[in-house]
Amino acid sequence: MKRSLTLLFLAFALALPLYAQAPPAVVSSYSLPREETLFQVSSLSALLNGNYDGWTTFADLKKHGDFGIGTFNALDGEMVQVDGQIYQVRSDGKVYPVTDTALTPFAVTTYFYPRLTRVIAVVLPDLPALEKAIDALRLPGLPCAVKITGSFDYLKTRSVPAQSKPYPRLVEVVKTQPTFEFTNVTGVMVGFWLPRDFVGLNVTGYHLHFLTADRTGGGHLLEAKPRQITVELEPLRQFQLILPEEIGGAAGGNVAEETTKVEN
Repeated sequence: MKRSLTLLFLAFALALPLYAQAPPAVVSSYSLPREETLFQVSSLSALLNGNYDGWTTFADLKKHGDFGIGTFNALDGEMVQVDGQIYQVRSDGKVYPVTDTALTPFAVTTYFYPRLTRVIAVVLPDLPALEKAIDALRLPGLPCAVKITGSFDYLKTRSVPAQSKPYPRLVEVVKTQPTFEFTNVTGVMVGFWLPRDFVGLNVTGYHLHFLTADRTGGGHLLEAKPRQITVELEPLRQFQLILPEEIGGAAGGNVAEETTKVEN
């Protein structure tokens, strides 16, 4: 009996360290609040390669956000989503309504709840100065949704025309893009700042689209001279990407170089 108790004690003593060292069950969740999630349809690389066929409806896109930018089926213009509404700026510079059944080949959206708001009541000479002012406000290295409302002495935008198959690469499309100029205008800029980790996935740095206050004009932002603006920023901590079943197009090219040419 004594020997049995000794063996039982030894067995327990040997088991105890193993039990003590076993890590507890780890319960974690990556389901962050929806307003901290960047939701994206397709990748920049796919768009650069000429994948312009829309495959996601705007009804589905709006399930993931109320604030964003993108484009339309066949690359037919610039998308601006603000306050839950989606607008289409076509190559004629005019703004058109968008139906829920319309399709997008590339878009980015989030639920916008700004964490920082700052009024800039001085004239900024150009777009780099505006970006530098925003840099001083945002969290370094963290993706960020950017909304800028106010008055501008000058703005220059662009919008690409709808394409026909076989689709050319985007870097070729923008060589003939129409541009539009605005003076003494009020409106809103919508977009994102993304770190270099997003190379190939999306535009790194700032990517902004503009919409006039009366919703009659806008486009992809090329130049700006703000007079008095309110900057609102929301850090984004989660990224969700969905891709089509097939990605074709004219593969090749340098993503970083072509992105720079497309943005400028």
